[in-house]
Amino acid sequence: MYYLYILQCRDKTLYAGVTTDVQRRIKEHNSTKLGAKYTRAKRPVELVFSKKFKNRSAAQKEECRIKKLSRKEKLEMIFNK
Repeated sequence: MYYLYILQCRDKTLYAGVTTDVQRRIKEHNSTKLGAKYTRAKRPVELVFSKKFKNRSAAQKEECRIKKLSRKEKLEMIFNK
């Protein structure tokens, strides 16, 4: 299983990614060099959305679609789960 996840950073910006283990990935973003360069300067991060997919391809396609949305559209998607 693959998961699309969206994090909210300390400065209220949003970050989207794909992983097989959401909890491990959040720990990486918050405390190791394995976290994305973008989130390292904006710690701590908080999970605000996740969605399960059968394969990596589907998860990455959804990630690409979400990254094209405006901040307003992303927030609407998150809060209208």
